[in-house]
Amino acid sequence: MTPTLPDLTRTFARIGLLSFGGPAAQIAMMHREVVEERKWLSEKDYLSALSFCMLLPGPEAMQLATWIGWRTHGTIGGVITGLLFVMPGALVVLVLSMVYAAFGTQPLVAALFTGVQAAVLAVVIEALLRVSRRALKGRAHWIIAGLAFLALFAFAIPFPVVILAAGLYGYLTTVGPAGPAPDPEAHPNTVTTVLVWGAVWLVPLAALWLLDGGLLFEIGLFFSKLAVVTFGGAYAVLAWMAQAVVEDKGWLTLTQMMDGLGLAETTPGPLILVTQFVGYLAAHREGGVVYGLAGAAVTLWMTFAPCFLWIFAGAPYISRLTAQPRLAGALAAILAAVVGVIANLSLWFAAHVLFGSVNDLSAGPVQMILPDLATLRPLAAGLALAAGWALLVRHWPLPGVLVLAALASALATRL
Repeated sequence: MTPTLPDLTRTFARIGLLSFGGPAAQIAMMHREVVEERKWLSEKDYLSALSFCMLLPGPEAMQLATWIGWRTHGTIGGVITGLLFVMPGALVVLVLSMVYAAFGTQPLVAALFTGVQAAVLAVVIEALLRVSRRALKGRAHWIIAGLAFLALFAFAIPFPVVILAAGLYGYLTTVGPAGPAPDPEAHPNTVTTVLVWGAVWLVPLAALWLLDGGLLFEIGLFFSKLAVVTFGGAYAVLAWMAQAVVEDKGWLTLTQMMDGLGLAETTPGPLILVTQFVGYLAAHREGGVVYGLAGAAVTLWMTFAPCFLWIFAGAPYISRLTAQPRLAGALAAILAAVVGVIANLSLWFAAHVLFGSVNDLSAGPVQMILPDLATLRPLAAGLALAAGWALLVRHWPLPGVLVLAALASALATRL
């Protein structure tokens, strides 16, 4: 049965408000709402669309929500469901970003976030284990993951190069029959769709270049690039993004970057909303609250506008695209590389959270980090171990673990 537009809107407003727990929980919630309870879609269509969204860069849960709206009410439905999935979390992250920018340096707030940073380290390791179980299906995938880790950790090869190389390898080494003909709903307006939604995405970026040409344009350009390489979930690009905004651009400190990740973990919506925190703080640092709001808006636009382009242009061809063995092979290789990417992120975060001093080591082509073991932070190490036990062994809810770690850090600092 096809829902009315008001029904669709009300359902996704609720989903957007309750979409905690990361993509797995969000995808399961949408499945329960639209397949099991309301019968708006068949199981087969839902799973085919999910497979398609996993082939795309960007947050797959948000793109799946957009597809559901498109399938039931065309472009207007897709815009409504996509926005409703993102905006509640975006508003929460924006408010938290403003509060953090105003009070983040207060001693009590800083102590609270010390605990959050330690817990985030455990969260990233949990993500590494979860993605590993899903992605490493054979010897070739283990090798890809190991090579991706070495490329990033020891040779500082750019993240997009690693992802593209893995995808190319998977595409070229996979064989199989071609997929079926395009879906019956495929239409001749694909070029128009690409032009319109490409303009929605990139014309504002061009306007920023003409009118501003400064930090806002830099933010827009950076997150536009990020939008086309975000395969395998937000954790896959966090290391590259963190290193770029901290070490290369100097928009944030590493402490702020990890605090933003902790905030994003506790809010509804996709984890990639941490980019909004980055955009707000980078612009706020240069021009205050109003400029910070502009930075947050630019970041959101450049992060999520491409998602509508991918869905509206590609959705009519889901059956053909998801049945292509070479595309499936490319995605499998990329997911294997993502394991190496998250392993690198885990070590990078661990070094900077657990040790007070981290040195750069260069020897020919080798470029890596080396923590000073004498600067180990016992409180951070203890909180990270406790958070890891709570998440991985006891399976406590993530928001509760973050809150407890923050309170324990504040209490230990005051004693």
